[in-house]
Amino acid sequence: MARRGAGTPFLLRLSLLLLLRPGGTLGCASVAVGSPVVPLGSAVVASCTIRSELCRGLEQGKVRITWMLDNEPVAGSQRRGPGGTEVSNLTLPWFNRTQAKLWCWVEWNGTKQRVGMAEIRAGYPPAKPFNLSCVLNLSDYGLTCQWEQGADSHLPTSITLKCAGSRAQAVTGCTPQGGRSHCTVPRRLLQLYRQMEIWVSAANALGTAESEHLCIDPMDVAKLDPPALQSIQSIPFQTDCVTLAWEVAQSNAHMELQCELRYRAPEDPAWALVTGIVGQAGTTQCCGFLFGTQYHFQMRCRRSSARGYWSEWSLGRNYTTHEKAPTGKLDVWWTARPARAGGQLEVQLRWKAPRRREANGRVLGYRVTLSPRRRGRDPPTVCNTTHTQCNFSAPAGTRRVYLSAYNAAGESAATEVVLLERKGQPLAGLWAVPGGERSLWVRWEPPPAPAAAYVLEWQRVSSEPGRCSACWQMERDGAATAALIRDGIEPFQRYNISVYPLYKDAIGVPVHTAAYSKQKAPSYAPKLHLKSISKSDAELCWDPVPVEMQNGFITSYTIFWANSTAEVSSTAVNPSLSSFVIGELKPSTLYKVHIMASTAAGSTNGTSLTLVTMVLDDIEIQFLFLTLGLIFVLLILLLICFQKNGRVKQQFWPSVPDPANSSLGKWVPAELQQEPLQVPGVREPGLATISTVTVLERAAGKQPSAWGKEPATETAGTFPAPPQPYVRQEGPGPPGRGWAAAEPCPGPGGSGETVQYARVVRDGYKGQQHAPPRLYLRSSSTQPLLLDPSPSPKPYENLWFHGAAPHGCPGDGGCPDEPPATFPLLQGLRINGAEELHDCQAF
Repeated sequence: MARRGAGTPFLLRLSLLLLLRPGGTLGCASVAVGSPVVPLGSAVVASCTIRSELCRGLEQGKVRITWMLDNEPVAGSQRRGPGGTEVSNLTLPWFNRTQAKLWCWVEWNGTKQRVGMAEIRAGYPPAKPFNLSCVLNLSDYGLTCQWEQGADSHLPTSITLKCAGSRAQAVTGCTPQGGRSHCTVPRRLLQLYRQMEIWVSAANALGTAESEHLCIDPMDVAKLDPPALQSIQSIPFQTDCVTLAWEVAQSNAHMELQCELRYRAPEDPAWALVTGIVGQAGTTQCCGFLFGTQYHFQMRCRRSSARGYWSEWSLGRNYTTHEKAPTGKLDVWWTARPARAGGQLEVQLRWKAPRRREANGRVLGYRVTLSPRRRGRDPPTVCNTTHTQCNFSAPAGTRRVYLSAYNAAGESAATEVVLLERKGQPLAGLWAVPGGERSLWVRWEPPPAPAAAYVLEWQRVSSEPGRCSACWQMERDGAATAALIRDGIEPFQRYNISVYPLYKDAIGVPVHTAAYSKQKAPSYAPKLHLKSISKSDAELCWDPVPVEMQNGFITSYTIFWANSTAEVSSTAVNPSLSSFVIGELKPSTLYKVHIMASTAAGSTNGTSLTLVTMVLDDIEIQFLFLTLGLIFVLLILLLICFQKNGRVKQQFWPSVPDPANSSLGKWVPAELQQEPLQVPGVREPGLATISTVTVLERAAGKQPSAWGKEPATETAGTFPAPPQPYVRQEGPGPPGRGWAAAEPCPGPGGSGETVQYARVVRDGYKGQQHAPPRLYLRSSSTQPLLLDPSPSPKPYENLWFHGAAPHGCPGDGGCPDEPPATFPLLQGLRINGAEELHDCQAF
């Protein structure tokens, strides 16, 4: 069932196709249009008619008619026509296609089928042909005509060439093939030596157009065969004339001919034309030719009474006229200066080759003499050359030289060259502007004094001087104010131009200017170099662009710089400068810099330079390094001080010997050894109380000279006597000589405090061989405290216990008025840890 259902639309379509096929069912559908060809842009009307009675299967169904213009649907109106027909009308108001197909479709039960088609073309009426011309070919006497077509009509167009005689009807002369615009009328349709009317006709479905009618005699438009040149000869004694001989073609022998002759030299830009030559004469004579010059000759002819065409030019023939000695004066320019050796004059002479009219042939060379040529003798020659310049030496004071040119026919008259001084008045002004890509116009303001002539010199800036012989020219008109120079001028190159006014008795001082015939952007821009940089400034420098690469006058250099945040800045620099300082930069920032060179015709960018500004300026860096240097020096000094701490310590804080570690503290005199030692009772340990200070003096061999001082010398060979002990006294009473008795030095806690330590610092035993004296501090516990003094840098003086005066001296000698010189100084003695013992003096 599914397969049968799927095949039902196909069967309906097939049955509809069979019913509506062309020729089937007696043509039940037809399409009609108003006109198959319409003007482009006009309206198109069409209709499609379906006859249901002729289309089996459509009698009971409803038929829908649709339209398609090529592949685009268009809407029409449908109605029921007479006789049970269905009619659809279509109107296209603006048909803008040159060709299209209009289709009529029938839709029935969901199926569409094309039932009719009409082809429509649109275009314009044919354009009028123009420029009709005809040529009669005498070889077959066929008349070939050609013309130009007008605008395309977009429609098939037929072109025919029509002709008519004076008494005959118009006939079709020829029809062009393959869309060509020329054809040939055969001889049988032509009437020679009679007037005929010829025109072109163009026709298409929208109309007909004709060209202008051409009334001609076919023989008037005949194109003859060219003549043949036979010989060319110079006429003796008439040196600027030649005689030519020719022969006309056999086909033109019965006609009266009018001929022309043309000739030119290889250097001539155009031909010289000679007219009015009678062809049947066969010879002619022409004058005005240059001597020693090669010419190329050609000739052509036509009917003398014709308005038609000339024959083709004959084959060319070359001929060189005979030579003659050069004539005229040469243009000469010079420079002269004294020779280094003296007595001679170095002269550089330059001249222009004679003009072709004055050369009278090929110049073989030039001769320079110091005196004019006279009959019967030739002057000595200082220069004989084929070039247009010469350097030679002349005697000092030479004012004139003579220059002449010669060829195979002879030598010219000598041109006198006066070596004038260059001290005349200069021009009032000078300018140069381009005259073209290879020329320059030089304009000047005349000097106050009238000049006889002017000399222009120009030199390319990059070229070596003296290499260009054509780099100067002379203007012989003293009233001239401008000149055009062409020799050696190239675009994009700079030229220095100098103009000298020439006077009768002097040469003017030159005035200079520079110019380009054409400018463009420089070939490249300078390369930037970093000269110096700080935290806010950067100085750049560059080498100027060489003159050969500038391609014009540099108007300015523009410097661009940008940081990482794309902040772009620029400034224009005078082209005469080669360095620039960029200011107001940010410290420790990366910048990219490039330079642009500009001329009047364009600009060129250079390569980019990357730079980074500094964190500190030079002064700040110097200050930082100076500070670091000072710190380094101080550290070195401190290091030296620590290495030499003994000497420094001795100068600033001298060391005090510790009596507890001295030899005195380890030695007990005999008197003290006999004393019974009292063992302290069992009680809490406490600090010992000093009750007796015993000082043992050194031997008598070294007597002190004053208080606190030792004798300067010691008797050689004497041994120091052993120290004598002093009698200890327990109770009150005056101490004996040599004893030192001290009461306890009261501290903050009062008297009777114990001694924590005692230290003797002295200098008196330094360098001595005998044992130093020993100091005993007697405590209340009957146990003597032995103090060992260490050497001290200073002698002991004014020995006193701080805060307590002595009131008892051991022995029977009593207390002396002055302390003995041998008593040492006790420093740093602290009693019971409360107060230092600075000055304790023994009596």
